[in-house]
Amino acid sequence: MKRIVALVAVLSSFTAVAYVLPGGSILRRMVTEREELKLSGIRVEGSLSFSGPAVKEAGAALGAATDRPDVQGDGVLYVKLPGRCRFEASVPDGNARSAVVQVAGRRKVEGHEIAPLSVLITQVCPLFAAGGGPIQTLKESVQQYLQGLGVDTTRTGLARFGGEVAYVLGDMAEGRPQFWVYKDGFRPARLRYTDTAKNAWDVRFLDYTSPATGEALPRTIEVWRGGQRVVRFTGLKGDTRATVPDKLFTP
Repeated sequence: MKRIVALVAVLSSFTAVAYVLPGGSILRRMVTEREELKLSGIRVEGSLSFSGPAVKEAGAALGAATDRPDVQGDGVLYVKLPGRCRFEASVPDGNARSAVVQVAGRRKVEGHEIAPLSVLITQVCPLFAAGGGPIQTLKESVQQYLQGLGVDTTRTGLARFGGEVAYVLGDMAEGRPQFWVYKDGFRPARLRYTDTAKNAWDVRFLDYTSPATGEALPRTIEVWRGGQRVVRFTGLKGDTRATVPDKLFTP
């Protein structure tokens, strides 16, 4: 009986592995789900928290005191399809603002740059602002972008993230570039990669059930660097059918 139970467990394991979708299929489902939302413009206001080494970066950029464990402020995220994103940051006791804009893959900064916010926009735009084209083209665009970060999109596995099952595209080994997609709903969950300066980034997309953002965007976006969270943005008020002015993205 023990041998039979063991054999069943092994066969079940092989069956589970066999049913992991290939990377191309996962990305196709992801872009299809987003296209079905019929999005054009999104505006989200929320709370912004800088911690760890980002406290000094945020303080210098926003004119805020840095002699504390974190810096709390306000953020506004704009997304206009296709390919345009903007994030504005401010703090109540600061005397400056910072904004980062990305249009068609090109990024600019207004004020002083805060590196984790640039990472946030750099990764949000390719994943959440793609749209308005054939599904195959959108899938290939996301796939090429991920491959440019070192993600091996031909390799897939399963893991748990935030209590949910997620597909993992890329080498499953710790420290390797990976893109995670929630199995339920095919929404972006996590992106891990190392930049040219050897910074290990982990961008996390949490909670797609909030009234503020619905399925259009995660309620919370976290940016981790070197295993430490440096930025958290939580949407508190959102409009997923917003009319977003073009002037927000012009030089």
